[in-house]
Amino acid sequence: MNPYWRTGIVQDVAPPGITDLAPGYLDPALLPVDLLAAAYDKAFSRYGPAALSYGENQGVQPLREALAERAGCGPEHILITAGTSHALHMLATTLAEPGDVVLCEPTAYDYGKQIFTDRGLRLAPFAADDAGPEPDALAAAIRRHRAVGRRIAFAYLIPTFHNPTGRLVGEERRLALLDVAREHDVLVVEDDAYAELCLDELAMPKPMAALAGYEGVVRLCSFAKTLGPGLRLGWMLAAPAMVASAAASGLLSSGGGLNHLASLAVTTLIEDGGYDARLTMLRKELGARRDALVKGLGTACFARPPHGGFFLWVRGASEEHMLAAAARAKIRVAAGSRFGRPPTPAVRLSYSFNPPDTLFQAGRRLTQHQKG
Repeated sequence: MNPYWRTGIVQDVAPPGITDLAPGYLDPALLPVDLLAAAYDKAFSRYGPAALSYGENQGVQPLREALAERAGCGPEHILITAGTSHALHMLATTLAEPGDVVLCEPTAYDYGKQIFTDRGLRLAPFAADDAGPEPDALAAAIRRHRAVGRRIAFAYLIPTFHNPTGRLVGEERRLALLDVAREHDVLVVEDDAYAELCLDELAMPKPMAALAGYEGVVRLCSFAKTLGPGLRLGWMLAAPAMVASAAASGLLSSGGGLNHLASLAVTTLIEDGGYDARLTMLRKELGARRDALVKGLGTACFARPPHGGFFLWVRGASEEHMLAAAARAKIRVAAGSRFGRPPTPAVRLSYSFNPPDTLFQAGRRLTQHQKG
């Protein structure tokens, strides 16, 4: 490991001797240092001093055009963000007021939920099953909160390789949820951070935003999981009027487009084919890591391996027992209760942060200590 991978430089480091299966980080060996160094060189060569200027408020046009082409929409639908966390904070600030309701799944991205509660919003979980959030439960929740005079800001959903469960919601269920949201005039915020990390050969469902024609849905995407979170770079897809309104904010009028230089560097990767080559490699590497952890766990109780993303959702008799077993095995995991109220006790295991051999051995140790 790089000597600079330490507290004070990176966000979190596990204690010595602990195998860390808790964070949603990429293995340091998978972070594309050389690829991005070359991309920054290309950006300076192509754009010269403009790479160090204030960028266009909505984000640099070449990147928006490249992302729009991949999404099958126009660049007017895209706002460059500083990542999903920034976009969630922006939406919680501009679309909601303290006391408003955010409808969400029983378990959901914990730090996303913290962003909402930091803004004084009220989290309101509704039921989900193995196929995803339940449309009837969403409709019932909308009616229930409006009946007592609460304003609903939006529904926050993670339909693709859900964090923490890894679940992939099928297109039929997505359409049913969109029908409910449209009928009740509720905006959907689609957190799609893992959308480009399908690890198996399967036909992917369309994003909810695309199914809705980019009306009534805001889709949030990120380069944090494919290139590296240090870029602080992502993008939002939404109706052009919403994008234009966000681009006219004081933050962007004052500072210009977010992470302008990083945007230009990533633009060169997409235009030159380096990004797609990177995705092909990364999917293969993550697939090997997922499979190694699954093999090590053996008969441990998880519903099925996810088709993509970073996480396994392992169910057991009690969270306390699973956490104790992990502690005995010297493995750090994420408690299921950290993400909400799972219907069955569970813990989240990340396969993105360690090489396959380490993951296989960690899975074996967990299973052994679970039985002990």
